[in-house]
Amino acid sequence: MKQSYHHYSSLITKVVDDAQLLQNNTLVFNVEETLLKSFSMFPYFMLVAFEGGGPLRALVLLILYPFLCILVDETKLKIMVFICFFGIKKKSFKIGKNVLPKYFLENVGYESFQVVMKFARKVGVSNLPKDMVEGFVRDFLGVEEIVGREIKVIGGYYTGFLIENDRNQEKILTQMESDQLVGICGANENTIKSRPFTYSKDIYVVNENDKIEWSNLPREEYPKPLIFHDGRLTFMPKILDTLVMFIWLPFGIILSIIRVIVAAFLPNHISTPILAFLGVHYPYSTPKNTHNNNEDTSKGVIYVCNHRTVLDAVYVSRIFGTHLTTPSYSISKLSEFLCPMNTVALTRDRSKDSKIVYDVLSQGRSIVMCPEGTTCREPYLLRFSPLFAELTDDIIPVAIQVNVSMFYGNTASGTKAFDPFFFMMNPRPIYSVTFLDKVPSEWTCGSGGKTKFEVANYVQEKIGKILGYNCTGLTRKDKYMMLAGNDGLVK
Repeated sequence: MKQSYHHYSSLITKVVDDAQLLQNNTLVFNVEETLLKSFSMFPYFMLVAFEGGGPLRALVLLILYPFLCILVDETKLKIMVFICFFGIKKKSFKIGKNVLPKYFLENVGYESFQVVMKFARKVGVSNLPKDMVEGFVRDFLGVEEIVGREIKVIGGYYTGFLIENDRNQEKILTQMESDQLVGICGANENTIKSRPFTYSKDIYVVNENDKIEWSNLPREEYPKPLIFHDGRLTFMPKILDTLVMFIWLPFGIILSIIRVIVAAFLPNHISTPILAFLGVHYPYSTPKNTHNNNEDTSKGVIYVCNHRTVLDAVYVSRIFGTHLTTPSYSISKLSEFLCPMNTVALTRDRSKDSKIVYDVLSQGRSIVMCPEGTTCREPYLLRFSPLFAELTDDIIPVAIQVNVSMFYGNTASGTKAFDPFFFMMNPRPIYSVTFLDKVPSEWTCGSGGKTKFEVANYVQEKIGKILGYNCTGLTRKDKYMMLAGNDGLVK
C-alpha cells in the first residue's frame, strides 16, 4: 500500500473541515510521540521505580540514567524496564492505573489532544510497557485497543524482560489490517516503519518544534475529572528534580522525625514556636464560634472538617490550645501512639458509632470529625456522612487546605503508619485552617427540622465554596475500589 506523509498541522485543518475523515477512519497514534509534550520517558519510569520498588531502586535508575543516554533508544528502554519492573508482583502493580494517569494528563498537549479526541475510533500505540499506559489511554482517552509492550511474568512476578513476539499484540494488529487507518506519530523512522503504522494510508508526523508551541491540557478539559490518585511524590520526577529530592531525603527523614516528636510530645505553647522554626506553618482564621459560647455548656461542639491528611484533627486541636477529641477508625498503632489528642475508636456500625460520639458530647467534650471518611488530594469534596448532623445542632464547619511540595502525607495502598512522617518530610509543609460560622439553627435537624442528609450536604457546600472545591457524591468505598481494589475496610 502506498503511503502518504504529511506535516501534522495539515491534519488539524482536515479534522475541522472533513467530517468524513472522522467518521470513516480509525486513528492510530503513538501515545508519547503524539500526545505528550515531553519526549523523555524518564519521569514515568522513575515513578514506577520509586512508587513500586522504593527509594533504593529509584536511586539506581537515577545513577545509571546518564550512562543509558549514550545507548540506542531500544536498548535504553529495555534496561529501564528491567531496573523498574524486576521482581515486582504483577497482581499488586496498580501504578499504571492509580499513579501514572495524573502525570500523563499534566504532560498532554492541548492542541494534539483536541485532534485525537475528535476521532470516534482510536487505537493507541506505545513503546512503553502496556501496564504503564493502558490505564491512562483507556480511562481518559477512550481508546478501543492499546498496542504496547508486554513484560514476561514468572510465578506472578515481573522478570523485567520484554516479550518480543506477543500473541495478543499480533491479534490486535491482524484486526487492524482491514480498517481504514489514519496515523499520527513522531518523526522517528523506527516508529513510522513499525507494523501498526504500515497499515495507515496517511501518516501525519509530529516534529519536536510542534510540541514547543503546545499548551498544557487545562484541568477543566480532562475527559473525566481526576479526583483520585495514589503515590507519594507530588512532582513530575524529571532528572534534576529527582536529584534534588535524593539530596534532600536524608535531611528530610531526620527533620520529619524531629518534627513529629516535637508535635506529639511537647505542650502546644512550646512546640508551636519550635515547629515554626523548623519550617512547619499553619495559618488559620480566628474561630468565630467555639464551645465557649455554646448555649448549652454541658454539651460539646462538633467541628466538621474536610479530610486532607491524618493530621487534620491534630491541627484543629492545636489551634485551640486545648485537647479536643477525634473519632478514629483503622489508624495505625504508631499514629495512635503519636497522636497528641484524645481519640475514640469507631466501629463502622452506625448505631454503635452514634452512641459513642453522643456519649463524648454529653460529657461536655468537643469533637473534631472528618465525615468524608477518607482523604482526597484534589480540589474535590467527597460525600459527607450525615452521622454528625443527627447528634447535635452545635456544628462548626472547618475548611482545611494542605500545601506540600515533595511528598503526599496520605496513601490508599501504601503504609499508612508513615503518613505523618511523609507530610513532615516536606521542606515547608503548610496547613491552612479556616473556621466558618456556626451552622444556623434553621439548617439543623433539631431546631430547623432538616433531615440529616440536608444538613450534611449544606455543610459540604459551605466548605466547598470557601475552598473553591467541587462537591461530589463519591465515597470512601469509591476511592479504595479504584486505587487499592478493596472497599477500604480493615477487618
